[in-house]
Amino acid sequence: MNICFYGSASQKINTKYTDEAYRLGREISLKGHCLVFGGGDTGMMGACAKGVHDNGGKSIGIAPNWIEKFQPLCKECETFIYVDSMDERKKKFVENSEAFIVAPGGIGTFDEFFEIITLKKLKQNNKEIVIFNIDGFYNKMFEMIEEMIEEGFINKPDGIYKIANSIDEIFEYLE
Repeated sequence: MNICFYGSASQKINTKYTDEAYRLGREISLKGHCLVFGGGDTGMMGACAKGVHDNGGKSIGIAPNWIEKFQPLCKECETFIYVDSMDERKKKFVENSEAFIVAPGGIGTFDEFFEIITLKKLKQNNKEIVIFNIDGFYNKMFEMIEEMIEEGFINKPDGIYKIANSIDEIFEYLE
């Protein structure tokens, strides 16, 4: 299965996150899956890719051709797809993946997450989406979503995504 990983490229984040991303990458590889990701060589993305590659796994990197001005790219990808824009990148993630894991990240990760759940809600895909809630990272976002439901802005997102607090839980949902 091709599993798309959304997560931060920041080099400033706590190693508890990157260590867990590395372990996730290792499990993706050991279970025979292929990583699809933003192609970055740093942060959560880079750690997950390193976990895949250190364990003999395969990956597909997808990035705009200008992104290297902002972050280094992973050179170990079996396949690298260059695109012109972030929108095209997100489209390629959907085209090349059967499932999505949303790990801790910043604005870009939130953009990717909200787009993929919107597409699923609007029945434009039916792919599994798992939020990897490392150390409660997304708890405040879940509180905000609950408030949005209570205030009538959105419907309860039943079945749109699952929340996993461990790597084992992720694969219980995906396999």
